[in-house]
Amino acid sequence: MKIGYRRVSSIDQNLSRQDLGNVDKLFEEKLSGATAKDRPELQNMIEFAREHDEVICWSIDRMARDLRDLQTIIQTLLDKDVSITFLSENLTFSSSSNDPFAKLQLHLMGAFAEFERSIIKKRQAEGIAKAKARGIYKGRPKSICPDKVMSLHEQGLGPSKIATEMGISRVSVYRALKGQTAPATATANQ
Repeated sequence: MKIGYRRVSSIDQNLSRQDLGNVDKLFEEKLSGATAKDRPELQNMIEFAREHDEVICWSIDRMARDLRDLQTIIQTLLDKDVSITFLSENLTFSSSSNDPFAKLQLHLMGAFAEFERSIIKKRQAEGIAKAKARGIYKGRPKSICPDKVMSLHEQGLGPSKIATEMGISRVSVYRALKGQTAPATATANQ
């Protein structure tokens, strides 16, 4: 069975440029590829793949952005006797093939993808620092209303109930309570 995997980094991006040809089953994601564990469709694809299946992916950087993740994903598939093909790099890996040149290319391409990601993060941090220095970067808008947290707390609701009511984590509730009053004492799950 031919299994396709496509990923773009954000909802605004289009998957159509990653033409995988005819596949029997397709797994797609529109989210960051920072780590494999944070990508449910990748995990579903790995679980779905069976012996003698072929996974097809447009390019190495769509599968993983870090060399360690890339190696783990490929080895997991190879251990299941599943081959994997990266169309852009024209590389195929299978448990029956032991091509040292392909392995070298994989390591180099994976290292370049990881390097590119770290450069992007560094440039982003530098841009934010410059914007902050000019006073034009305010950060992400606050998504939690501390007044509502306090109001619910004053009504007698505990942190767990407040978190459920507002759809936020208990840590966020404690943080909001700590910022509004003297340090909050942790109450039992109410």
